[in-house]
Amino acid sequence: MQRISVVSMVAAVALSLGAQSVLAQQYPAKPIRWVTGGGPDAMARILGQRFTDAWGQQVVVEERGGGGGMLSGEAVARAAPDGYTLLLATGTHTINPNFFKLPYDMVRDFTPVTLIATIPFVLAVHPSLPVKTVGDIVNLAKARPGELNYTSGGNGSPGHLIAEMFKSMTGTNIVHVPYKTVAQGVTGLIAGQAQVMFTVGPSAVPQIQSGRIRGIAVTTLKRSKSLPDLPTVAESGLPGFEAPAWNGVLAPAGTPNAIIMKLHGEIMKNLKQQEFLDKIAVLGFEPVGSTPAEFGDFVKAELAKWANVAKDSGAKVE
Repeated sequence: MQRISVVSMVAAVALSLGAQSVLAQQYPAKPIRWVTGGGPDAMARILGQRFTDAWGQQVVVEERGGGGGMLSGEAVARAAPDGYTLLLATGTHTINPNFFKLPYDMVRDFTPVTLIATIPFVLAVHPSLPVKTVGDIVNLAKARPGELNYTSGGNGSPGHLIAEMFKSMTGTNIVHVPYKTVAQGVTGLIAGQAQVMFTVGPSAVPQIQSGRIRGIAVTTLKRSKSLPDLPTVAESGLPGFEAPAWNGVLAPAGTPNAIIMKLHGEIMKNLKQQEFLDKIAVLGFEPVGSTPAEFGDFVKAELAKWANVAKDSGAKVE
């Protein structure tokens, strides 16, 4: 009886592996819907076209920007787990649970595919502020508590939470002046309505190059290729400070592993092609290409990090 049981188990595993192999070979057999929202959709459009070229099936990029990424997350969490609906996940998706009651769970309701790439945020200041380093900002803020302002793209935005983490780690009191969008926040910084801002790299680079704002440091653990002369915040006296913008791929929970691995393999193939790397570099992206398990751990770590920052700072969305 025991031998029959073992033979049956081996046969079942073989059948399962065979079915997975067939599934991977057949996928995709129809257009793929790639849902975005909570950040720019450029990565989905660039990579989606390359999926189309490789597989002969159209990738339709569907923008669901409402609710700061909540609508995009809900659309994918409720979709059939068949590989034909994907989410372009961003940092906003891991911040939202701290401010909104979501109809889905970022861990339970998704299957990770990969962290595609990151973009540094830039700690920038108005040129009139007499600072050139992170240490200078900290010293000035401590000398003038509550007198300096920082701006962001809105309450609950990544720029808001990153600045609150900076304040917590440095023991400074810098007042938040939220705008409705990142672009408006940068405009406010240029106009001197605020003195400090953490803004995503592509929004900062042209303004730094024109002298309208001054770059101080980047929020990634390594220096940015687009701003190689700027140190990281971590190397400027705040070890462990890390807060990149990022793009990753999530599928609905229960999506077959064979499909997850086919998606992962295609993304990894592109991350090794110079033409693709050159395209995303223009947008400020720096490639990562994690395994599904590594990306799952990354999402959990991001959720925990921003939960702590939101709690410690008392940040709210009004």
